[in-house]
Amino acid sequence: MTKRNFKGLSDLEIAGKTVLVRADLNVPMHNGVVTDDTRIRSVVPTIKAILEQGGKVAVLSHFGRPKGKVVPEASLQPIAGPLGEALGTEVGFAADCIGEPAQAAIAAHQVVLLENLRFHAAEEANGEGFAANLAALGDAYVNDAFSVAHRAHASTEAITRHLPSAAGLAMMAELEALESALAAPERPVAALVGGAKISSKLDVLNTLVEKVDYLIIGGGMANTFLFAQGVDIGSSLCEKDLKETAGAILAKAESIGCKIVLPIDATVAQEFAANVPVREVAIGDAEDDDLILDIGSQSIEELNHTLRNCKTLLWNGPLGAFEVTPFDTGTNAVAREAAKLTGKGKLLSVAGGGDTVAALNNAGAAQDFSHISTAGGAFLEWLEGKDLPGVKVLAS
Repeated sequence: MTKRNFKGLSDLEIAGKTVLVRADLNVPMHNGVVTDDTRIRSVVPTIKAILEQGGKVAVLSHFGRPKGKVVPEASLQPIAGPLGEALGTEVGFAADCIGEPAQAAIAAHQVVLLENLRFHAAEEANGEGFAANLAALGDAYVNDAFSVAHRAHASTEAITRHLPSAAGLAMMAELEALESALAAPERPVAALVGGAKISSKLDVLNTLVEKVDYLIIGGGMANTFLFAQGVDIGSSLCEKDLKETAGAILAKAESIGCKIVLPIDATVAQEFAANVPVREVAIGDAEDDDLILDIGSQSIEELNHTLRNCKTLLWNGPLGAFEVTPFDTGTNAVAREAAKLTGKGKLLSVAGGGDTVAALNNAGAAQDFSHISTAGGAFLEWLEGKDLPGVKVLAS
């Protein structure tokens, strides 16, 4: 796969123009107060860059699932203040994202947050008319929300047919990291895929097995692969009905030279609870009532050795039941090794999707990875090799 180039801010005329910036401000809130401003902070560099170049900014976003109706609890108005605080400047608010209310707010402010896009059913329907109404508010469009780029909505896809369009700084950093890791990676490449069930990641596994040199499988899904090989896994989580599917992936990997790495030992317990008695056993030596809840020390050593021989790492999902101590040991140890190798410039490490961010934060390793994607569905669809509508339209 050839690495693509994407249009960025430098491809737009910004001075004296109004730029529509698609952000993802669907942030967690409690009693009207933002409890995690990560997504707010992520769009700040793009807004500041546009302001510094003499442009005005109208911020587009959705919030919740109002399903095309005006739902007061889903208003973006409470987010205008926190966005202004993050920017260090006043942010106006428009009571609608199209029409006269939006036009008036844009005229009155250098930065304005427009009301929830999803108050209009045409947003999720990718309506051309709605996209044209959005486009009429500005002179250029910037998408800085990778997390919604897998959706062909009016504010992510149709709008690009009406305005000069480009990726924002956060979106560009995401795309460059992802393209480097899978489209044109430095080899050898390892992909670590963990989590509970194969069924949720079949497309990911089938795509990666064709593109990487090492496919490391952890979490509950590793049990299904071991079961497919005839290994006794005790009472562990296992999708036994997917035995043939797992076997087919193993056979496919062998035929094309991808090495699948499965645990060689495991940490087992009689119940899944914090600080219960545990023991390490070789794979295949689990008792009938044992639950495999993490990889063992030999598996950790093998995985760390594998990473030392690689140049690129894609990480999606935990290696064990990391939410409960001590079953975070394997994930923590391997994540810290990946972070250390990244810090030494020996490994490009890109991670994202599902519980991945939480697992790497738990390990204290997230800040040292080359790139952490906070996107869920978009990251997984990218791993599956799908064209993301909101990304495809930004390719140059």
